[in-house]
Amino acid sequence: MIMKADIWQIAKERILILDGAMGTMIQRHKFEEEDYRGEEFQNWPSDLKGNNDLLSLTQAEVIKEIHLDYFKAGADIVETNTFNTNKVSMADYSMEELVYRINLESAQLARAAADEMTAENPDKPRFVAGSVGPTNRTASLSPDVNRPGFRAIDFDELAEAYAEQIEALIEGGSDLILIETVFDTLNAKAALFACDQVFEKIGRKLPIMVSGTITDASGRTLSGQTAEAFLISISHYDLFSVGLNCALGADQLLPYIQQIQKHSPFNISAHPNAGLPNAFGEYEETPEMMGDKIKEYLDLNLVNIIGGCCGTTPEHIATIARLVNESPIRNKVESGQWKSSNFVDGQRSSDHSLNV
Repeated sequence: MIMKADIWQIAKERILILDGAMGTMIQRHKFEEEDYRGEEFQNWPSDLKGNNDLLSLTQAEVIKEIHLDYFKAGADIVETNTFNTNKVSMADYSMEELVYRINLESAQLARAAADEMTAENPDKPRFVAGSVGPTNRTASLSPDVNRPGFRAIDFDELAEAYAEQIEALIEGGSDLILIETVFDTLNAKAALFACDQVFEKIGRKLPIMVSGTITDASGRTLSGQTAEAFLISISHYDLFSVGLNCALGADQLLPYIQQIQKHSPFNISAHPNAGLPNAFGEYEETPEMMGDKIKEYLDLNLVNIIGGCCGTTPEHIATIARLVNESPIRNKVESGQWKSSNFVDGQRSSDHSLNV
């Protein structure tokens, strides 16, 4: 049996490496409709190509191998293949009833990969972050410009969907919950509320990472918040980390990470894209090019957790891991003080004795 390591303590001692893109790696396999269907879903009434999360059931070995590739590249944490596995998003495929199972088995795949790698090198424990995406609906904005007061979903519906997903991710063996690519903070708050509900139900807590998305050069999320406003909006919650991911490359993301780091009492995370997409939607930033930009994050001592999002691969993560290992900075980032009355030694004064 593998003893669980304390990720809170590890984050105080060194920078943690997050994995890279799952979708980019799946695209390398050039799966067709029949690959998505597998044996079990041969007669499913709707098209399934593009439902990458379903591959945890129909192409489980491929998904596990992707996790292993990221661990071998140097990742400390891999994300489950569950970015869209909630009832809201899975309704596009009429697969709402499969949500719990996909989350459960996705987490089990990542858990198996993590345990395998930890067994090989117990001095480098590996962790699983249950990936919780934003859904394809927003609680703060109307999808209809002619009906600005209309909402396609409400807080309670989101919280219910998230709770189902989070409970399954925990049952499957996740060490952390990663609420990522947050474009609407109200959606994220529903996910945080769902975490509370699930934690109370199961009688234990997991560390929570929250990662927002600055959508463009405006420096704001889709729902209109600056990076600092986003941080303040979720600062009431006891988080393991706050950061940003997706939409931007490392150089474009840098100033917004600096804004968060300046004021945050939490660990800081960043997992940018491999640059900006070209006219064909492809990411052309090589591991070396991205590494040059990530080095600035390390030189400025901005992050506690660093990885990659769209367009990144195990090769990108290997480059990032090498840079982290070469960096003389290993200590916890000195975070902002605006919430210092609630913290002790850079951590919330509440109990963090939970091992994951």
